[in-house]
Amino acid sequence: MAATKLSLKLLIDSKGQRVLFAEAGEDFVDFLITILALPIGTVIRLLKKQGMVGCLQNFYESIESLSDTYLQPKQNKDSLLKPKVYISGGGVVPLQLPNIESSTSRKFYRCVQGHAYVSDDRTTSCPSCTRSSITMTSELTYVDSQSGNNSGSSSEGGYVKGVVTYMVMDDLVVKPMSTISSITLLNNFNVKDVGALEEKVVDLGMEEGLKLLKASLLTKNVLTDIFLKS
Repeated sequence: MAATKLSLKLLIDSKGQRVLFAEAGEDFVDFLITILALPIGTVIRLLKKQGMVGCLQNFYESIESLSDTYLQPKQNKDSLLKPKVYISGGGVVPLQLPNIESSTSRKFYRCVQGHAYVSDDRTTSCPSCTRSSITMTSELTYVDSQSGNNSGSSSEGGYVKGVVTYMVMDDLVVKPMSTISSITLLNNFNVKDVGALEEKVVDLGMEEGLKLLKASLLTKNVLTDIFLKS
């Protein structure tokens, strides 16, 4: 079951009113990587209520209202507008965004008569069968390439290992956390007054997750905009 909230520890420059970086576990990094797997149709649907910049929302809504009369017989609008998201990392989705049908395993089906056709939709008719009522309902076992390559070793699931804490920058650049890298960053940020630095633990739930998704498309100060300016 997906978590409802993730925790981050922010390092804040109180004078500059900016988040320098966040200390995060592998669950938050996995969530960021999961965003990369979202189809553009899913992103538009998630951000409709947030108000999207540009014309993709208009295009989405026009296709949504387009009559099925104008679609090819075997085309299904839901497969475009509400695609199922496949999370290839395996394991539990770190933070489930609302109204997303996701799966950590793919399902494929073949004809019950044994013909060599495969579909990801069990309602598809077999091209080799004379009766159109015969559909591809015999489920096949799909082996993910990662599972196949690591069958002899244990796996935590997800995308990144939990052996270290991760540093997530304000612009979402991710790197392993280290004392040396933290000191170097303070120099790069030109922080003169260390006393002005504050630590703050924050929670990232579904609402903040949607804000992060939108902000990542609009700004390079994602963490600052979500946790300091909201």
